[in-house]
Amino acid sequence: MNIRQAKEYIKNSVNIYLKKDEFGEYCIPVVRQRPIFLLGAPGIGKTAIMEQIAQEMGIALVSYSMTHHTRQSALGLPFIAHKVYGGQEYDISEYTMSEIIAAVYETMEESGIREGILFLDEINCVSETLAPAMLQFLQYKVFGRHQVPEGWVIVTAGNPPEYNKSVREFDVVTMDRLKVMEVEADYRTWKEYALERHLHPAVLNFLDLKKEYFYHMEFTPKGRSYVTARGWEDLSEILYHYEEEGLTADETLVGQYIRNERIVREFTAYYDLYQKYQKDYRIQEILEGRPPVQAIARAKEAAFDERLSLVGMLLDRMLADMQEVMEQAAWLTDTRMLLLAVKNMAGKEVRPQQVAAFMEQLAEQKRRQMFSQERAGALSKEERRKYKKLLQFLEQTQKAVMTGEDTTGISWAGSPEYDGEKAFDLVKGRYEKAVAGMKQETERVQARLHHLFVFMEEAFAEGNEMLILVTELTVSSAGAGFIAAFGSPDYQRHSQELMLSERQSEIQGQIAQLKL
Repeated sequence: MNIRQAKEYIKNSVNIYLKKDEFGEYCIPVVRQRPIFLLGAPGIGKTAIMEQIAQEMGIALVSYSMTHHTRQSALGLPFIAHKVYGGQEYDISEYTMSEIIAAVYETMEESGIREGILFLDEINCVSETLAPAMLQFLQYKVFGRHQVPEGWVIVTAGNPPEYNKSVREFDVVTMDRLKVMEVEADYRTWKEYALERHLHPAVLNFLDLKKEYFYHMEFTPKGRSYVTARGWEDLSEILYHYEEEGLTADETLVGQYIRNERIVREFTAYYDLYQKYQKDYRIQEILEGRPPVQAIARAKEAAFDERLSLVGMLLDRMLADMQEVMEQAAWLTDTRMLLLAVKNMAGKEVRPQQVAAFMEQLAEQKRRQMFSQERAGALSKEERRKYKKLLQFLEQTQKAVMTGEDTTGISWAGSPEYDGEKAFDLVKGRYEKAVAGMKQETERVQARLHHLFVFMEEAFAEGNEMLILVTELTVSSAGAGFIAAFGSPDYQRHSQELMLSERQSEIQGQIAQLKL
């Protein structure tokens, strides 16, 4: 299965394991809750999907790599305890709590979330001293004398032995206590994830042309050569920063992430060409509705790889704009709910200082929520940005309430008319200004999207490039979300035309099979 299918299976298993009966007890007893074992090559996203599952389900996540643990850290350290049995005194050995189990309890205490996933990576690389304890743990969820709390599902992961010399193959007794899921590298599935993470378009365009390079393993005279999804993602991150600093990304840099000389040479050459395309086509002018005549002419005559690169550059800029608008809409929606609470408490008998104090209370609640989700490992990058923007608005607006300064720069401070109602009007004015700014930005992005479709029609008509554009906008959550919320007649028209064309091809194929 691919990583997306594995994610759905894990979510279903977690839902079932956490299902409760009418008495509030878990329907499946702990001993029957088989831990999940994800078996797959390194770097295909096993850890990433665990974070996504926790974020989407609103549960906690505690992650550990078992290669870093000894028997003592996993099971606890021994100590001498004094006991009395049947009137006789004895000194016996006991163990402190496992570091892993303790981390679960700490997460519950700090986040307030009582259910979650304990994810143990590289579990088939445990040390020889710890291996015997793993069977007991996998069946009974116990390390030493301490059990994983109820409501915590065990998910494990590991690499096949051909990828890791430290792997110890599990015997039948151990494997019989696991739900084994073998995961394979799949570029199409990974690309959906890559679009969400806004990976560098040069990486995605290159892999669109060279899908066989997405995940590559081979033995060379110099040793093992490898390319993984993790390598491409890390390379994408460093390319963005190199571009921001005006630095040159050469083969030496690429080779630090992509461990195959041939692929390094090919990607570096493509990246240099990609940067040249950016300058030649003048992407900004295309999206502003001022495409250079020579850009249209060149696009019409370009080879497919150059066309694909051009579409990728345009899409990357477009999706970034759409993502920004969707983030603004998200935090403004949450802020509106908070401002309704401010409105309910503000009145003529209320002083502005009281309104400011109430806003600080609301901000503190949001900070605690953010910390709780962060500590539980259930806070996505997008959610974090939403919290930060919301808190920034509350903090700046609270200061404005204290000084009595509205959006025009006029200050009410010291005026006898400056009461709670006037303070709320000030808050409302700042919020409405932010909403107006978002609407203006939305209209700008809609115009850019229209200009993009106009350029695509003129340069490529209804070729494969238009299909790629519509498909990428559909699979991207930012693109699909923006279009669903604010509309795009161009997208709707081309989407329907492409669906009709696809249906016609399907019907023609069925007629051909009839051999009439």
